[in-house]
Amino acid sequence: MDLTSKDLQSEKRAKQVKDFDDTKAGVKGLIEGGATRIPGFFIHPPESGSERAGGAVAEVPVIDLSGERRREEVVREIGEACEEWGLFQMVNHGVPSGVMEKVLEAIEEFHEQPREEKMKWYSRDPSQKVKFYCNGNLLISKAAGWRDSISFEFLDGPHLHPHEYPSICREAVSEYMKHIRELRDKISELISEALGVPTDYFARSECMKSETLVCHYYPACPQPELTLGTIKHSDPSAFTILLQDTTGGLQVLHQNQWLHVSPLPGALLANIGDFLQLITNDKIKSVEHRVLARGTGKRVSAACFFYPSARHRLTPYGPAKEFLSEDNPPIYRSTNINDYLICHMLKGQDGNSALPHLRI
Repeated sequence: MDLTSKDLQSEKRAKQVKDFDDTKAGVKGLIEGGATRIPGFFIHPPESGSERAGGAVAEVPVIDLSGERRREEVVREIGEACEEWGLFQMVNHGVPSGVMEKVLEAIEEFHEQPREEKMKWYSRDPSQKVKFYCNGNLLISKAAGWRDSISFEFLDGPHLHPHEYPSICREAVSEYMKHIRELRDKISELISEALGVPTDYFARSECMKSETLVCHYYPACPQPELTLGTIKHSDPSAFTILLQDTTGGLQVLHQNQWLHVSPLPGALLANIGDFLQLITNDKIKSVEHRVLARGTGKRVSAACFFYPSARHRLTPYGPAKEFLSEDNPPIYRSTNINDYLICHMLKGQDGNSALPHLRI
């Protein structure tokens, strides 16, 4: 059978992607090689190009978690933020500023090492707990994002031995995660209370038990108007805590408008993921977001995704009875996290949420 022009183009693109991936150098390797144009598989459709750089600044809720505030006020603010925005910024959250600064520095230092050092960690093996890569879905995505990443999969706690970390970021990541787990537990209780269920509700369901820390590095792009750092998506996790530098570039889709999320010094950003939207039957909603590419400078961030416990990878989760009634029947089918992550990989990383595929 003769190959069509479309088939030939597809084969050519697949070879370009594989050749790039085989360098194990990521997008930073392209810059170090003197690239002045981006490969075609990084180019995104122009439908949103005119609105990328513009747009208003989002009035994202800022919630003070200090112990001096009345708990009722904090709970109310978190409930409103989860229902109206799907995200909020947190200040006085208990994670020391020095710990946050050190982990951002460590991420930058890892990505700015000589290529030979980073290549040792380059992998697409899902069983590898720590790996360096460029775009988790690079081999199947319609258009790649201009970023490199190193991820750490903890699976129900700090089950990584020292030798499993790159030495350059071992101490900083370990210390940061200790504090993030404590903050996760605190936020889990506050969201439970805001939803009118027992404070240990999400802890008992273990829907936020496993952690994956993904540390992104966005180098300057020679043609930022043609690509994105991260494409539009919602997180497949139950909940996400994001640490970002002061560079900016994060946008959220709110009331059908892309809005800039200005970094707030010392703050952490929290957002609802698809799995909490599923469990609460749309009571609270995950937020679609993206990151712009930049023509100058770099951006560094660390996103900690909280998933169901490793013991429950095949356990069905669906709309919980606490959020259902005769007037509010379930709107989603049950799924397990393994199946949902596969669905997200295939359907949810090309600009469309994977949740609609579960609608009844």
